[in-house]
Amino acid sequence: MRTLILAAAVAALAAAPAAAATRTVRIDDNYFVRSGATPTVTVNKGTVVEWRWRGSRRHNVAVDRGPRIFRSKKKRTGTFARTMRVRGTYRIICEVHDPYMRMKLVVE
Repeated sequence: MRTLILAAAVAALAAAPAAAATRTVRIDDNYFVRSGATPTVTVNKGTVVEWRWRGSRRHNVAVDRGPRIFRSKKKRTGTFARTMRVRGTYRIICEVHDPYMRMKLVVE
């Protein structure tokens, strides 16, 4: 009986989908991740990327080149999350501060 219960528990765990990883990207006044050179963030397919506003100015997240296009609203606080389901390289900008505020997101 114990073997049957243990087998059922193992089967249930194996059938459950794995929790998606989350990667947080900081948005501060006029930069993503850090000030300086354009940062590159690399994640695995299926990762949830969450951009988190930290500065006081309005910014947004917008893909201007990549396999899928998406954009957030322009705002000063909060978060924007996207599950990255398509592999490739995404060039992400803040439409308010482009060409100075950019990042590259690589989905493997």
